[in-house]
Amino acid sequence: MDLEIAQNRIIEFIRNETGKAGVGGAVVGISGGIDSALTATLTVKALGKERVLGLHMPESSLTPAADSEDAKNLADWLGIKYRTIDIAGVVSAFMAAVPESESADRLTRGNLKARARMSFLYFHANMLNRMVIGTGNKTEILLGYYTKYGDGGVDLEPIGGLYKTEVWELSRRLGIPDPLITKKPSAGLWEGQTDEAELGISYLKVDEVLRLIEKGTEPENIMNATGISVEQLNSVTRRIEINEHKRKAPPAPELH
Repeated sequence: MDLEIAQNRIIEFIRNETGKAGVGGAVVGISGGIDSALTATLTVKALGKERVLGLHMPESSLTPAADSEDAKNLADWLGIKYRTIDIAGVVSAFMAAVPESESADRLTRGNLKARARMSFLYFHANMLNRMVIGTGNKTEILLGYYTKYGDGGVDLEPIGGLYKTEVWELSRRLGIPDPLITKKPSAGLWEGQTDEAELGISYLKVDEVLRLIEKGTEPENIMNATGISVEQLNSVTRRIEINEHKRKAPPAPELH
């Protein structure tokens, strides 16, 4: 991929889509990770820093202080307006309202947190007549590695055509602070969570696998080319299959 062409196309995409919608700007969730950092940077290049609001939404009992510091440093580097909202109280109130919530597993709890953040993003977007800009990359979208109507609930996905490894490459090209690029990717939904540990495969390998799958390469040839195990390949293909519903509009019966 020619990164300069990709960069320019993404910037033009953001500018065109927000222009067609007639909105006054954008709201971006800034986690302290590289996907949101790249998205915010490209959005500023498209719309100007005055029209971009960054929201950092930590959970006080869980989010590492380093993530909040990285998010603040990014906002300062970009020169955008920035707001921090602690979601802990909202999550606690929700859990208290549901008697059986104590039995919920960590994935259910994690999805609740992602959906709380989505609600804050849209609340601000509605107040300011802006669009919510998503931070999902192509790797996450193909795998369905996001929360439906959580971090997947957005108006635009500007970096949705970039594999994770390309996100890192373009971020380096744009001069995004190195600590954001080198930190371990994490959704931050529970303590100690990292993307690659949860996926059971590195982003470098999974991107190789996804490229070959898209080309229609046979499974045996994929394993030979990438060196992954049959279990790892099955895990990737299974994620693609079971999360297909996330990539489509909700189905309705054909009645006419």
